[in-house]
Amino acid sequence: MPIYEYQCNACGHQHEALQKLGAEPLLICPACNQAELKKKISAAGFRLKGGGWYETDFKSGDKKNVAGDSKSANNQPTGGCGGSCACH
Repeated sequence: MPIYEYQCNACGHQHEALQKLGAEPLLICPACNQAELKKKISAAGFRLKGGGWYETDFKSGDKKNVAGDSKSANNQPTGGCGGSCACH
């Protein structure tokens, strides 16, 4: 359920309410009891927590490796060391 922000036109009190999407807007200010409460338009806020998102999240079957096989011949190191040093 989204959190909506309201502000009273009579007293200036700001209020947040957890409501269903189809719920009627609140009208009565909890601070002054006047029917002057108006819903504010505000940006949606969210927080991403954890280790992050990966290309394999929410994928199944053959779609897990989007970048291709990491052991293919095209990914072999090139250069004079042949891949035996830390430069690759």
